[in-house]
Amino acid sequence: MTNTRDRKRKGILLTLLGGTLWGLCGSCGQFLMQYKSVTSDWLVPWRLTLAGSVILLFLAVTRKTQVLEVWKEPRGRRDILIFSIFGMMLCQYSYFTTIQYSNAGTATVLQYTGPAMILVFLCLKNRRMPKAYELAALFCSMAGTFVLATHGNPAELAIPAQALFWGLAAAVTVVIYNLQPAWLMSRYSTLLTLGWGMLIGGIVLMLLRRPWRIHPVMDGETLLAMCFIVLFGTVCGFYFYLSGVKLVGAGNASVLSCVEPVAATVMSVVWLKVVFQPVDLMGFALVLSAVLIISVNQAREERLMMPEIERRNTDG
Repeated sequence: MTNTRDRKRKGILLTLLGGTLWGLCGSCGQFLMQYKSVTSDWLVPWRLTLAGSVILLFLAVTRKTQVLEVWKEPRGRRDILIFSIFGMMLCQYSYFTTIQYSNAGTATVLQYTGPAMILVFLCLKNRRMPKAYELAALFCSMAGTFVLATHGNPAELAIPAQALFWGLAAAVTVVIYNLQPAWLMSRYSTLLTLGWGMLIGGIVLMLLRRPWRIHPVMDGETLLAMCFIVLFGTVCGFYFYLSGVKLVGAGNASVLSCVEPVAATVMSVVWLKVVFQPVDLMGFALVLSAVLIISVNQAREERLMMPEIERRNTDG
């Protein structure tokens, strides 16, 4: 019992740490854009390429993983290319572009409307009506987005139109990012899939956006922020979060990951002096409520299904 409790505490800590690092990563991105003339066209290609290289090198050296095994099967090659471009690359590019036009807190919260979009997609795919809690989550997500975008006045946008567009684009790509690589992550390791997704996505974005033609302020602060984004905000953030998921389960981890927008918002206020109005915080709360409603109820459904799964395994 004590061992199980310790594992759960460790999982909670790792998941919270991973989510916090993701939030701080967004804040560092905002710092670079705000003070160092960095754009998403420069930041995202370098971030993905460097982080993907570090993850693949880590797997090859420390775990003796055959990092090229994903390329040995036709489906592996096809799926990793789709995930890299339409999942990883577009998700990260749209997220940081939203930060460029607004701030890390707003961008992260808009991206967190993704779980509600996933829910809609799965209901349509499975041809079923949404459950009561799913309808409640959809309402909270839509209401939160409306409040954030308009401050309650539909005749006028409260955030730049570009920020709203890219923020909702980030949420749409979260659907692809979460659902498309399911086969890859079951066939190979999750970290291997993420490593290749980042590396390929970064290289493709390099060719499309040509970041070497952009000249931000390159000083010690820029290099320090980039090192944090690549090593801590990306590599360590994913590693800690995925390690936590193994210990506490995906449902509980989804709830705990809500620390990401909280961390991004707090850092935007404390460090980058962003001023949020009470109505902004109301929109944040509504969107996060949608995520919590979905995550808590799905975690409960998973717990209720476990005895039935165990019984079937025993009968088999």
